[in-house]
Amino acid sequence: MSKSMRKLNKIYLDYAASVKANPSSIHSAGMEAKIKLQNSRKEVANILGARLEEIIFTSGGTESNNLAIQGVVLAWQGKGLPHIITTNIEHPSVLKTFKLLERRKLAQISIVAVEPNGIVDPKKIKNEIKKNTVLVSVMYANNEIGTIQPIKEIMKEIRHYKKTSRKQGLSLREFPQGQSLLFPIFHTDAVQAVNYLDLNVEKLGVDLLSLSGSKIEGATAKAGQAGRVGILYKKKTIKLEKIFGGGDQEIGLRPGTENLPAIIKFSKALKSAQNIKEKETERLTSLRDYFFVKLLKMPFNIKINGDLQNRLPNNVNITFLKIPSDLLVIELSVKGIMASSKSACESSRAEGSYVIKALRPEANGEVGGVRFSMGRKTTKKDIDYTIKALSQILTKLKKWY
Repeated sequence: MSKSMRKLNKIYLDYAASVKANPSSIHSAGMEAKIKLQNSRKEVANILGARLEEIIFTSGGTESNNLAIQGVVLAWQGKGLPHIITTNIEHPSVLKTFKLLERRKLAQISIVAVEPNGIVDPKKIKNEIKKNTVLVSVMYANNEIGTIQPIKEIMKEIRHYKKTSRKQGLSLREFPQGQSLLFPIFHTDAVQAVNYLDLNVEKLGVDLLSLSGSKIEGATAKAGQAGRVGILYKKKTIKLEKIFGGGDQEIGLRPGTENLPAIIKFSKALKSAQNIKEKETERLTSLRDYFFVKLLKMPFNIKINGDLQNRLPNNVNITFLKIPSDLLVIELSVKGIMASSKSACESSRAEGSYVIKALRPEANGEVGGVRFSMGRKTTKKDIDYTIKALSQILTKLKKWY
């Protein structure tokens, strides 16, 4: 046999399956793609302290949250409507999904108000648990005010409820295939926590956890498509129902061909963020606290939103009473400073931030906050310039407000 005959040319004639190799295809290119997919899954699983089969790739945080919440509700096989619990400052992809399920009469919901510091009381979560409660969903860190929720303490309250109710024989509910599970299931939206907080699912005690590549710093700039990927960690024993019809990808729960190039970049970006997490957290905490000190010295009526300590290291959220937050964001933009007045997912709405309103329910009219969120490129010079610009803007605006 000649040397040229021994060499095998690869001719790709499976473009109907995918322009690039489809991990579900059984030919050699498909198998190579599947190996790459599983390597990325393993990398993510290692970071979360999870099993390989517990990582489900999605299109982002919104889909992951929907799969967790709707997946639990749709899998319910108990008597009557399932009951689900969340807080009043969750991301729209959680809060609106809860309200959608209630509107469609698919679930009863309880929305627990956070305390004035933007942190929920775990005992108030426990007090809302009923015999038919199937899910508790509380975000790890808030996307607007950066407050870190007491996930471990909430988990302890849920476990205490389970232990007590188990003795009373109250909380076993049947799932498909005759398998029973002790409710409620605990889900956390950890999208904002990804760069700075511990993601080990065993330590957190969660059953479901959502992440998004769009919030991994460096993912969009360096990894391109990584921002189009999310994951849902699903504890092996948890039963979910798929929310989309289609194929059997991602352990049968997320139909559709996996976005392999983006998934590979997502796993690398996540690993990179974890490698510098401690150092960057320390640096940004110092900058954040410096920012707060400078703000509090300003001769204006400034209110800080959220707990000063239990918050993300890169988050500063403030309210200037009587001055519209959207106006401040525009004025800051003119001076080259990019900030925001609410979640980007809510930016098209004219109303003020519902998160800030939750902290200040006694206030009349629009209550808004300006969020400054720092990153790897933020320096002390940037903070000093922002303080100077704010002083100039507020001096000008106070003539009219």
